[in-house]
Amino acid sequence: MSDADGETLAELRTIADYQFGAGAGEALFPSDGDESLTVHRSTSGRPRQLVAPGGRIASYLTDGRFTLGVAGGRRLVGALDYPAARVVVGDESEPFVRDGKNAFAKFVRDVDPDVRPGDEVAVVREDDTVLAVGRAELSADAMADFETGMAVHVRDGAGTGDEE
Repeated sequence: MSDADGETLAELRTIADYQFGAGAGEALFPSDGDESLTVHRSTSGRPRQLVAPGGRIASYLTDGRFTLGVAGGRRLVGALDYPAARVVVGDESEPFVRDGKNAFAKFVRDVDPDVRPGDEVAVVREDDTVLAVGRAELSADAMADFETGMAVHVRDGAGTGDEE
């Protein structure tokens, strides 16, 4: 475990911008230095987990992509224009998704048109409150068109919502 150094964060910002879009790197790993980010590293020294005082921002996988934590999902949603990196679900599925259950296509109300299967997304309410983060299982078109099937494999639910 170590505090993040500037070179590592600059590299990770570039990767986040590529994966999520311009501005994502700065949102996830701010360069202003006001916040201490802790980097948990593998035995070889590669960054694995990036954690802020508010929780896990992201994990950096061996394939060179990030998986989001709920804290990272909130940062991304706050920084990127609607509907980037989001899947919007209706109120009827909110308690299940918050609890970490998967989001199904039947309940998807809106989605970033650029979402492809395998993309990391935040699952949000219509007011942009983050309910969960996970991996898209369907393309944006399929989420909008299908009445059955898993839209997002939820990795981490936001819980009861008391922390907001």
